[in-house]
Amino acid sequence: MSSKEINWSSPLKALVSGRKSKTVDKLISTGRKSVSDLLWLFPLKTQVLPRVQPFTQTHHDSLFKGVGKMVAFRDQPNFKVKGKGGTPLSNVTGTVQDRFSNATLSLKWFNCYPSQVKAIKAHEHIFFTGSLSEFMGNFQIINAEVVDLTSQEYQKDLESWQAEYRETIKVTYPTVEGISPHHLGSLFDKIPEELWNNIEETLPEDILKERQLMDLGTTFRLMHGKCSIRELGEKNLAKARERLIYEEFFNEQVKIKVRKTFLKKDPAITLNEPNWEKWKELFPYELTTDQESSLVDIANDLKSGTPMMRLIQGDVGSGKTTVALMASLMVIDQGYQAAIMCPTESLALQHFLTFKSLLPDNHPIDLLIGSQTRSERESVLNDIKSGHVKLVVGTHALIQDSVEFNNLALAVIDEQHKFGVEQRMKLTRKGKGCHSLLMTATPIPRSLSLTQYGDLDLSIIKSMPSDRKGTQTRIVTPDTYQKYLSFLKTRISMREQAYVVVPAIEDNPEQDMLNLETVLKRYKEYFPDFEIVGLHGKMKAKEKNDAFINFREKKIDILISTSVIEVGINNPNATVMSILSPERFGLSSLHQMRGRVGRGDKPGFCFLVNDKQISQQAMERLRVIEKNTDGFIISEEDLRIRGEGDLFGKDQSGIKSTKILASLVENQASLLQACEDVEVIQERYPQIFDQFVDKVSQDEFLTQTI
Repeated sequence: MSSKEINWSSPLKALVSGRKSKTVDKLISTGRKSVSDLLWLFPLKTQVLPRVQPFTQTHHDSLFKGVGKMVAFRDQPNFKVKGKGGTPLSNVTGTVQDRFSNATLSLKWFNCYPSQVKAIKAHEHIFFTGSLSEFMGNFQIINAEVVDLTSQEYQKDLESWQAEYRETIKVTYPTVEGISPHHLGSLFDKIPEELWNNIEETLPEDILKERQLMDLGTTFRLMHGKCSIRELGEKNLAKARERLIYEEFFNEQVKIKVRKTFLKKDPAITLNEPNWEKWKELFPYELTTDQESSLVDIANDLKSGTPMMRLIQGDVGSGKTTVALMASLMVIDQGYQAAIMCPTESLALQHFLTFKSLLPDNHPIDLLIGSQTRSERESVLNDIKSGHVKLVVGTHALIQDSVEFNNLALAVIDEQHKFGVEQRMKLTRKGKGCHSLLMTATPIPRSLSLTQYGDLDLSIIKSMPSDRKGTQTRIVTPDTYQKYLSFLKTRISMREQAYVVVPAIEDNPEQDMLNLETVLKRYKEYFPDFEIVGLHGKMKAKEKNDAFINFREKKIDILISTSVIEVGINNPNATVMSILSPERFGLSSLHQMRGRVGRGDKPGFCFLVNDKQISQQAMERLRVIEKNTDGFIISEEDLRIRGEGDLFGKDQSGIKSTKILASLVENQASLLQACEDVEVIQERYPQIFDQFVDKVSQDEFLTQTI
């Protein structure tokens, strides 16, 4: 394919005329298939290289081009570092005399192989380029790029040198998948010049003007240095970055919108208007306004004839489980089955026992967890398959191939971020036309919900049940540690109970933090009259379940645990939550664990216990928890500190983030603009929007759900 036939849609191989190229093959293996995909591989640095100057024109932290003679050479062995195969390496310093003045300059190279030392030593008359730095009052250049000169070239005057080596733009690409900057730059050089002036704009003119966005062609030319030196200013580069950040968010929002439409195209089980009042009588409390509102959303979804994909987002203790049970009863009352999947056996068991206590004795509900005996499991499986069991609560055991439902209409996934996309899909697919209800007790920042969860409908529960007394939070330092222990003893003596959470099970010399074994022994010494038990994820399922049941039945005073108690555990008599080495946990995890207390008619107390001094930065993080009880404020701060990729774990939403420049923390304004503009373009420019849809219609994300 000739250069005239190449366009931005051409396959990458077209740039090498179909020849074998390791660079191209590696890029293709990363999903970059067309020439246009190179546009989003941005340079590490784009610099303006100056003209050749006398050494007297040096400036700190600037690029410099010079011509000189090597007048001194020093080779010092580096005994601390060895090269491949144990090859000795050297640090080299060359002193260069300026061709145009009496000044000298040091050029330095570190960790050089013998062949490199020999090549540098052979230099006499040189032309060099590099970044100036200052060392002990003298200028130097580290790892200068050097070109050997003939005597005739060296003798040229300054004007001749400056005429030949004008100011130029130097683009340095990063190393990508093992591809060196040099090889990547060479591939960019193969893009025909005329293509850079033929980059298609994606947005309508009025959107560009309204948002004061740079056009896409100018943006990419600036980012890749395909422009004049006059254009390449900080102000223009900032505008280019602004456009690309917007473009990333815009493309992501189009994908989310298309996927949401795609996933709702299949018909779903249609249910009738439920009789909420009948089921409200089952609960010993009144539902909050937000719970009522969420149930209206769910009822409308279940009546719509299209699959419900709704996320119930509510703070700890806000009553999401009540909403899940009500939704399940709506389905069951009309002859269908509902399943509630939990991430742990302990949580599944707790939900099962809670539901059993609320529902009439003859209500067909059952439990399916991995630790059941073979006969117990087979009995449950038969009842699920026959349709005798209408509501089943379980763990990952629900998605085993052996589990067959009779007519599953509702799949509820509790603590949804603990499951992968495929796991959630597998449960929903066990019923034809099945609806999906996801729940999370981790409040999701708005920016994150618009991106990772944008294809889900959202219901938010912020109001707390009126009988809750709330929880006070205090940071415990070594100075106040004894007061904390006295307070804990007082509460337990009042027949209340406590959680003590530690970040590790066993002692690890490499990690300076408290562990369960040490703390369990220490607390038994502190409180010899109390029943104290340890709990962690490596225990057998029966041991864990027994510990939870005994704690729930008030047979245990203090439960020393790892963060396995973070998710959904409910014991209204537990009033104290002590978190040891709290700096080891994320803010959202700390807030989750705090939510395990203050759940009944007694106030809760959360202590962030430090047995040693911690850094000022760590203390500031803990103060966010101490001063705030609103999970949404805390999650925003957690997002700012930890970043979007770490807040909920890897790829839990199903929409893989491929953002390069855009940040949910720093660029929220651009995200909100992009969200608005996708809606505007769909309404105002349907033909343009259809073009966006065509571009993403084959993406694999369309085949995934929830």
